Amino acid sequence: MATTTSTIPTISPRELQAKRQAGQPVELIDVREPFEFQELRCSFARNVPLSQLDPVAVMNSRQLPANEPLYVICRSGSRGRQACEKFLAAGFNNVVNVEGGTLGWEQCGLEVQRGRKVMSLERQVRIAAGLLVLLGVALGYLVHPGFLGLAAFVGAGLIFAGVTDTCGMALLLARMPWNRVAALGVTLLAASFVQAAEHTRDSLDTVKKALKENKAVLLDVREQVEWDEGHLEAARLLPLSELSKGLTPEKLSKIAPKDKVLYLHCASGRRCLKAADLLKKQGYEVRPLKFGYADLLKAGFSPAK
Repeated sequence: MATTTSTIPTISPRELQAKRQAGQPVELIDVREPFEFQELRCSFARNVPLSQLDPVAVMNSRQLPANEPLYVICRSGSRGRQACEKFLAAGFNNVVNVEGGTLGWEQCGLEVQRGRKVMSLERQVRIAAGLLVLLGVALGYLVHPGFLGLAAFVGAGLIFAGVTDTCGMALLLARMPWNRVAALGVTLLAASFVQAAEHTRDSLDTVKKALKENKAVLLDVREQVEWDEGHLEAARLLPLSELSKGLTPEKLSKIAPKDKVLYLHCASGRRCLKAADLLKKQGYEVRPLKFGYADLLKAGFSPAK
């Protein structure tokens, strides 16, 4: 169960994963910078950098109902807490910080996705602070004693960061070109998932009827590990990762017959849009569902036994 520390609810990585495995709806945002998110992330998190966080915009774009908790994660928990404070200040109380952040998630042995190795902001801050102190001392000794003030300024900044748990240098470094180039790559990657396909307007009753009459097939485009944790009895597995790599027409036709409507679902309604576009290009009639796995369970779709 989530606990509360300094008015901000927290939850452990294992508790959050247990909720997912139990079929409960979980929406997780990662408030690290995009280049950090690219390197290591929870497989179901979406990136909303703390430096660009707009609580109202985030809440308006949620995939789950407003009364469902929004879980927040960062590297180790500090920035997640700051993000939660922003939500609270904006009047949103249903936010929960993930204890230990992404590092804690990984240490628990839970699933993560890895990308290109990058230098963390924490390391960049230590290097920059050390260089400034060294530069201040050297210039103070070689040029003018007044330059020693640079070292003192950096020291005061580090003390302030430790007391307030807010680091101005980290925010500045996040905007540096070498970090923004990596961020651009992630932004373009995310943009590639904005597809022309739209969620179907068919009601779930219509979906159930079509499946019952054998006029449609329900495809689960989540990954194998998610499928193994729980899936719908009526669904067939077609992971987006495999579909993106390319399947032979023969193999694809065994899973997705062309003479039937294909209803697609994933965990939250986003990945099925990408899958829908890929299948549409191959001549399939696809209707992606905006309802995720947990929502379909609540709507009465039977889980596999």
